[in-house]
Amino acid sequence: MPSIILASASPSRKRLLEAAGIDAQIVISDVDEEDSIYLSMPPREMVLALAIVKAHAVREIIIEKGLIIACDSTFEFEGMNLGKPLTPEVARERARMLSGKSGYLHTGHCILDIDRGVEVADIATTKVNFTELTKQEIDDYVASGEPLNVAGGFTLDGLSSAFISSIEGDYTNVIGLSVPLLRRLTSQLGYPWHEITHQAIGVQG
Repeated sequence: MPSIILASASPSRKRLLEAAGIDAQIVISDVDEEDSIYLSMPPREMVLALAIVKAHAVREIIIEKGLIIACDSTFEFEGMNLGKPLTPEVARERARMLSGKSGYLHTGHCILDIDRGVEVADIATTKVNFTELTKQEIDDYVASGEPLNVAGGFTLDGLSSAFISSIEGDYTNVIGLSVPLLRRLTSQLGYPWHEITHQAIGVQG
């Protein structure tokens, strides 16, 4: 089983890997996601570019061998990139904008095989449909602090789950990392899924 390095500080991404049976070492890339170079790109191009840059940034600071997994997410609404709100004012405006509407959560994925010096990259997209939110619900949600540092200002595995009426596509992608896409990409690199995970199958009886 190759060592796995997750180039992300996201607790949600780490939990997704753990739930899939993958132990990952966390190494943060410190890439500036808010750089105007990236923000000027179309949403899908931006997340793919950032995922690749993050993977290579981590490659430069580690000596370990194994696979680096890097991701970046954004929410596309009416052609606009909606990244992390960062401030309550922006989070409140985002929630008002998305109330009763739909958009697309894009996550760029890059897996860098350090041993062989090869990489694969791709994008997962999931449509997210929101219910109508009241002013009180928006105010309470923003006051919780949860939306400030998540793409689009919402998350499927947190307080805002109550405001997402349905999704179309992979739910793990909305949380931050598409596990089905990860399986496909590692297979492209020549690593069968059972070599990446430590799944234990319980026998009853």
